[in-house]
Amino acid sequence: MNLQPFALHPSTFPNTIPSPTLLGHCTSTKHLHHILPLIIKNGSYNQHLCHTKLINLFFKYGTIKEASRVFESVEHKQDALYHTMLKGYAKNSTLCDSLRFYNRMQNDEVRFVVYDFAYLLQLCGKKLELGRGREIHGQVIVNGFEYNLFSMIGVMDFYVKCGEIDDARKVFERMSEKDLVAWTSLVAGYAQTGFPRRALDLFYQMQEAGEKADSVTLVSVLPAVADIKDLRIGKAIHGYGLRLGFESKVSFMNALLYMYFECGCERIARLVFEGMSSKCVVSWNTMIDGYAQIGKSEEAFASFLKMLDEGVEPTRVAVMAALHACADLCNPERGRFVHNLVIQMKLDFEISVMNSLISMYSKCKRVDVAASLFDNLKKKTNVTWNAMILGYAQNGRVNEALRLFCMMQSQDIKLDCFTLVAVITALADLSVNRKAKWIHGLAVRTFMDNDVFVATALVDMYAKCGAIQTARKLFDMMQERHVITWNAMIDGYGTHGLGKEALDLFNDMQSEAVLPNDTTFLSVISACSHSGFVEEGLRFFQSMKEDYGLKPAMDHYSAVVDLLGRSGKLDDAWNFIQEMPIKPGITVLGAMLGACKIHKNVKLGEKAADKLFELDPDEGGYHVLLANMYASASMWDKVAKVRTAMEKKGLQKTPGCSLVELRNEVHAFYSGSTNHPQSRRIYAFLETLGDKIRDAGYVPDTDSIHDVEEDVKEQLLNSHSERLAIAFGLLNTSHSTPIHVRKNLRVCGDCHEATKYMSLVTGREIIVRDLRRFHHFKNGICSCGDYW
Repeated sequence: MNLQPFALHPSTFPNTIPSPTLLGHCTSTKHLHHILPLIIKNGSYNQHLCHTKLINLFFKYGTIKEASRVFESVEHKQDALYHTMLKGYAKNSTLCDSLRFYNRMQNDEVRFVVYDFAYLLQLCGKKLELGRGREIHGQVIVNGFEYNLFSMIGVMDFYVKCGEIDDARKVFERMSEKDLVAWTSLVAGYAQTGFPRRALDLFYQMQEAGEKADSVTLVSVLPAVADIKDLRIGKAIHGYGLRLGFESKVSFMNALLYMYFECGCERIARLVFEGMSSKCVVSWNTMIDGYAQIGKSEEAFASFLKMLDEGVEPTRVAVMAALHACADLCNPERGRFVHNLVIQMKLDFEISVMNSLISMYSKCKRVDVAASLFDNLKKKTNVTWNAMILGYAQNGRVNEALRLFCMMQSQDIKLDCFTLVAVITALADLSVNRKAKWIHGLAVRTFMDNDVFVATALVDMYAKCGAIQTARKLFDMMQERHVITWNAMIDGYGTHGLGKEALDLFNDMQSEAVLPNDTTFLSVISACSHSGFVEEGLRFFQSMKEDYGLKPAMDHYSAVVDLLGRSGKLDDAWNFIQEMPIKPGITVLGAMLGACKIHKNVKLGEKAADKLFELDPDEGGYHVLLANMYASASMWDKVAKVRTAMEKKGLQKTPGCSLVELRNEVHAFYSGSTNHPQSRRIYAFLETLGDKIRDAGYVPDTDSIHDVEEDVKEQLLNSHSERLAIAFGLLNTSHSTPIHVRKNLRVCGDCHEATKYMSLVTGREIIVRDLRRFHHFKNGICSCGDYW
């Protein structure tokens, strides 16, 4: 029978068709209104079954007033009709409306059934209405359902949804009989509320009580295994499920996929996935998101493409995981492909998807596109604001990040811990102590300073602002520390040239049974590099592979090359590159070229440069590094060739820029610039200071400058950005105040030497943060020990 809307007119149906049959074919409110006249005409309207079906349909289509009108039109209402109305209110209306009708049922002396309370408890659990739910629990007991298994499971589920797992356990313990559903409900409750070990203990008790688990039970307990990352238990449950024949249960197989990814066994997860006889969209989502979360971004994106090839329509979970992978790969082209898919699927109205797009474009260095998406969003959540602030911070756009933060406050948008982490990240890049203290004060005033992520960001920020002692004080005060907290402090020590302190802290980390990750080892090896601890650094590189099973990434190989190169072991560094199990990337060869420039090894430097430029880096800094190496060796014809090659490729040298803060204002100085209001005073001061440091033993390194007179060479060196910034600081601050300078490039060798003598003749402490690390100059000595 064709019941399309155009045919739904009373005249098209004979009176002999039963009303319940007609109602059973309804698919919309419009259909229902077409059928109603026929039902009234054939006299079926006053039948109890007809009333029940009508009320159910009106509730189903969201027309609550019409459902109520049908109910009120019935003169002699049976109890079953009240139950239908209460169910409709609980599933389609507010808790207040549902309780109001429940009170009416009491007044009308309706005899309650167990399902009435189940509907209300479900609604209370959904709305997290603990107080009202407790009242309903009381009514369950008053109405004699305390020993009804179904009702008590409903009470348990309510307490679980409200996070009151202990109350759920008390209800479970009082139950005179417990079936598999009861056991499974509580196991799931413990797993969902963050008590994985209790979930497993209860799972074992269930088996001891002789209750045989089904696939739902195993699906409920596997997330608990994933939380504690116990692969042995996970494999045992996997085997148990296979023996019971659950390999055909998609939900069980999906839970296994999630568990294996969480336990770090993506290889087994892939085997499980490939062996699945049938896959649903959740299966694909779990694989894509699993790969993305563990950093296997290529595999995540490949799985996403395969999902599309097999005609499975992705959900927002898969799309967001694919965007996560694109962000990690820093691949805006793939990101745009997913963005176009988002538009085609009309997911650009999903705020969570748009937040992922903002994050992806920000991480892919297209913060302009991220900002455009942000500005065009009509609805913004806290996550949206946080993502954009963090995006600006990640791209060095500190002022924009702070502007957005101030706008957020002016619009009375509630700050959360992630907001503060984003702003702290921006200020860490700015490296200004005054701003650091300001945001720290805000964290204290908003009671967020005890959050482990905020506290970790504060530790990292103070370390990057040169206040390493303050960073350590905060670190010691923390009640809870994650591995990222330890990493931040170890990295802070390393960048300040405090290698011994970094290694001591790594030992403390191990003694507290905190498992180091790949970032920990990168920080430790870098700390060894900055302090000249070559043997220790090599030992840590071996340890991460052999003792912890961590696979070195390109950054780890770069750190080892830097470690060997800085210490002058250039042949060892080159041999290490030749023996790498993966093709050396730009950062590895760049570290080698930098070491060759420092130690003036033109032969190996040219080899590194040849391989480096085969990779076609669009960063002009590597060409400048090669040119400087040639200049140090007075090979001026080759310097000219490099500069000509740069011109042909359109590559430019990044101008040196140094920042220094004075009275809440940041002053920027560029090499050779004269546009600062105090320029004449600064250059005059540098001439006088130059005489003093030469008298103290400073000898200018003019070998890197060609075709000008010797005095002009010294003038050019004297106009480097860090010298201008240091001079400005010395002229405008008191004698007891350290000078804090931040430089966008690595400090040059001559400036490094000159600054040592400046600290000696002025008696001032000068702290310079360059692209790689901190240099603390005091009494003619630098903290780096010349491993800069």
